[in-house]
Amino acid sequence: MPYLSRDALEALGFASLGRDVKISDKASIYGAEQMHVGDNSRIDDFCVISGRVELGRNVYVGPFALVAGGMPGIVMEDFVTLSYHTQVFTQSDDYSGATMTNPTVPARYKTEVKQPVRLCRHSIVGAGAIVMPGVTLSAGTSVGAAALVRETTEPWSIYAGVPARKLKDRRRDLLDLEARYLASEAGE
Repeated sequence: MPYLSRDALEALGFASLGRDVKISDKASIYGAEQMHVGDNSRIDDFCVISGRVELGRNVYVGPFALVAGGMPGIVMEDFVTLSYHTQVFTQSDDYSGATMTNPTVPARYKTEVKQPVRLCRHSIVGAGAIVMPGVTLSAGTSVGAAALVRETTEPWSIYAGVPARKLKDRRRDLLDLEARYLASEAGE
């Protein structure tokens, strides 16, 4: 997969750009001046990233992901993973029929939910899952494939389904691996 060169990344005008960042030349980035990208983060082919978005270190955004930060913004802390075809939204139309919908309609004729989203450290979102406005995936949350997350999660838990529900607790062994990884980086 071809990634943009450092010069090409800098030309996009990110608010901040860490070291060893990889962004596919097939990804679409809108509003880079509102985005912060941390060290060792990677965005793969056919992703659409827009609005206020902050990626911590070692964040992975898999192919075909949609990260729609809008004005409220999305924060992905360190070691967050978005698998293939995931979608994270900070804005949504009112689907009740009380107002009109879609971006071609003037704002005075519609109602939109606009709330920030936070994906805390070591969250992983499975293929095809959707995270809705106002959600916080607490530290260590694991979301199964094709889940619909509408509410904030409990830390170190595994969720699945539509709507997503907690299935069980998640192991924390990876925290030891993180410590070893960070120590090895510091020693380079």
